[in-house]
Amino acid sequence: MSLRVCPSSLFHLRPLHLFTSSAKFPFYPSLRREFRFAPSRSSSSSSSSFRLMDSSAASSPTPVTASETDSLGEETQSQTDEGDKIERKLEEFNWDHSFVKELPGDPRSDVISRKVLHACYSKVSPSVQVDDPRLVSWSESVAELLDLHPKEFERLDFPLLLSGAKPLPGAMPYAQCYGGHQFGRWAGQLGDGRAITLGEVLNSKGERWELQLKGAGRTPYSRFSDGLAVLRSSIREFLCSEAMHCLGIPTTRALCLLTTGQGVIRDMFYDGNAKEEPGAIVCRVSQSFIRFGSYQIHASRGKEDLEIVGKLADYAIRHHFPRIEKSMNRSDGLSFKTGDDDDDSVLDLTSNKYAAWVVEVAERTATLFARWQGVGFTHGVLNTDNMSILGQTIDYGPFGFLDAFDPSYTPNTTDLPGRRYCFANQPDIGLWNIAQFAEALAAAQLINEKVANYAMERYGDKFMDEYEAIMTKKLGLSKYNKEMISELLNNMAVDKVDYTNFFRLLSNVKADPNTSDDELLNPLKAALLDIGKERKEEWIKWVRGYIHEVSGGDTPSDEERKARMDSVNPKYILRNYLCQSAIDAAEQGDFSEVNNLLRLMKRPYEEQPGMEKYAGLPPAWAYRPGVCMLSCSS
Repeated sequence: MSLRVCPSSLFHLRPLHLFTSSAKFPFYPSLRREFRFAPSRSSSSSSSSFRLMDSSAASSPTPVTASETDSLGEETQSQTDEGDKIERKLEEFNWDHSFVKELPGDPRSDVISRKVLHACYSKVSPSVQVDDPRLVSWSESVAELLDLHPKEFERLDFPLLLSGAKPLPGAMPYAQCYGGHQFGRWAGQLGDGRAITLGEVLNSKGERWELQLKGAGRTPYSRFSDGLAVLRSSIREFLCSEAMHCLGIPTTRALCLLTTGQGVIRDMFYDGNAKEEPGAIVCRVSQSFIRFGSYQIHASRGKEDLEIVGKLADYAIRHHFPRIEKSMNRSDGLSFKTGDDDDDSVLDLTSNKYAAWVVEVAERTATLFARWQGVGFTHGVLNTDNMSILGQTIDYGPFGFLDAFDPSYTPNTTDLPGRRYCFANQPDIGLWNIAQFAEALAAAQLINEKVANYAMERYGDKFMDEYEAIMTKKLGLSKYNKEMISELLNNMAVDKVDYTNFFRLLSNVKADPNTSDDELLNPLKAALLDIGKERKEEWIKWVRGYIHEVSGGDTPSDEERKARMDSVNPKYILRNYLCQSAIDAAEQGDFSEVNNLLRLMKRPYEEQPGMEKYAGLPPAWAYRPGVCMLSCSS
C-alpha cells in the first residue's frame, strides 16, 4: 500500500522549522491538506454525526478532551460525586481482566527471553526482590479514580502488595507483546520488558483502569535486561505523570512510587561506568496501555497474526471507543470528499468502524502533540511503541520541558546525532507514527489506502487547528496572528528566552499605547536577560505591535486578559533540575522534595505564594550531563 505522506523528508507540519538561531522561523506549517464535506443526508444530520468523530467526545475518561483549550489549567472533575463516595480496600477491587479473557495469550508462562508468536500477552508474575520496601509518595486523585480508601496507603503490607512482592488478591498479571519503530527503524518484537500489568479495575462509575507495575521484574520481553527500574527514573515518571495531568494534558497516571530496598546496576551514560543505584517501582494507571506497536507486531508477522490485528482493534473499539461501534450504520451517516483533485470518490466513516477509529486515534494524537508544543514539552523517545492509541502521553523516559527556547532541543542523548525527536520535529513525528499505525491496520485489510491517507489529513488539520487555538490563548489574542507569533518565537530563539516564564510574564503587559520605550519592557525584564541595544529595539518593536493587537475595540480589560492568559500559561512546570534536586535528596533517603513537587504541580497555573523559587531559571549545575539531557537508561 502506498501512503501519500510517509517519508520524513516530505513532512511540513511542524510549526517551527529548524534553522540557525539568527534565521526567521516560518511559524505556520506549509502543508495544510484541504478536504470537503459531502454530507450523505441532510446537513443537520451530518453535523450531528460529525461530532461523533471529534475526540472531545472520547468514550474513555481521558483527563482532558480535545475541545477544552479554553481551560487547559482546570483539573478534571472529581471522578466520584460528593455524598456518593465509595472507598474500597485493595482486596475489594472489582477486577475485570478483559484483555486476558478476550485476546489470545502465550501458552507459556516462563520469563525466558524469546519470540512470542500469535499472542497479545504472556502471563507472568512480578519477580522483583525487595528488602524492606517503602512507600515514597502517592496520588490522591488517582486513588479516587480507583475508589481506593486513603487509609490503604498506611497499611504495613501496602509496599509489598504494590511492588508485586506479595500477590494482590484478584490480580491476573501479564506482560503485553508489541513491536515498534525505534528512531525510524523497525525493531521487531519489543514488549513489556519491565512492566507487568496486574489487571483492570472497574470503579464505582463503571470506568476501566489498568494497573501496571514498572520495574517489577523480568518478562519474556526483557531481552538482556533485568526488568527492574531505578529510583531516579521512577521519580521522574511518577512526578511527570501527575504534573502533565494537572497541566491539562492527556497522560497515563501514577498511583504510587515505592523503593524496593535493593540495588540495581545501571550504566547511566552507556560509557562502561556502571554503578549500583536504588531500585524502585511505579504503579502506573491508564484506561489502557495498548500502543501503536501492539498492532504493528502482528501485522509484521503476516498470515494468522493478521487476524490478531483485527481482534485487537475490535477489543479497543469495544472497550475504549464504544461510541464508534454504536454509531455504525446510523441513519444520519457522515461522508467526506477525500480531497483528491482527480478523484471524486466519497469516504463514508459510518460504514467502517475501523475507518472511524483510525481517524479518531489520529485526531487524539494531533491534539496531544499540540498540547505538548503549547507548554514546551519534549517527549524524547517518540518510537511507535511509545504511542498510546488513546492519545495519551505514555512512557516517561528522557523527557524535558523547554527552558531557554530552542526548537532543536532534545532531552535524549541517544537522539543527539540527528535530533529526530527534538521539540520542533514532534508534530512531524506524530504524523509519521500515524502512518505506521495506519499501515498496520491496512495490512490486515481493516482500512484501505484512502482511509489511511484521510486519517493523516485529519491529523494535520487537527494539529494545526488545536495549536493555533492554544497559541492564540497563550498570547491573549482575540484571533490568531501568524506573523506576530512567528516573530515572537524567532526573537525568543535568538535571545534564548525562557519559554514558560516569558508567557507567564506577558500577561503583565498593559494595553497602553502611550507607554514609553524606557518602560515598555519592564514587565518582561525577568525573562529578557542580557540583550543588547539592537535586540532591545527588536523586542520594543514586537511589544508595540502586541499592545496594538490587544488594545481597542471589544478587547477585554488588562485584568481580564491577564486572568485568561494565566489560566493557560503555567507558572510552574516540572523542570529537569527540579526533578534532579528531588532525586539527589531521595537517593540519600530524604523524600520530602518528591512530595513538595507533587503538591506544587497540582496547581501549576496558580501563583502559590512562597513557592516562587520553583519558577526560577535553572542554575548552572542544571546543564551538566544527566540533568538537562538523559539517556534511556533506567
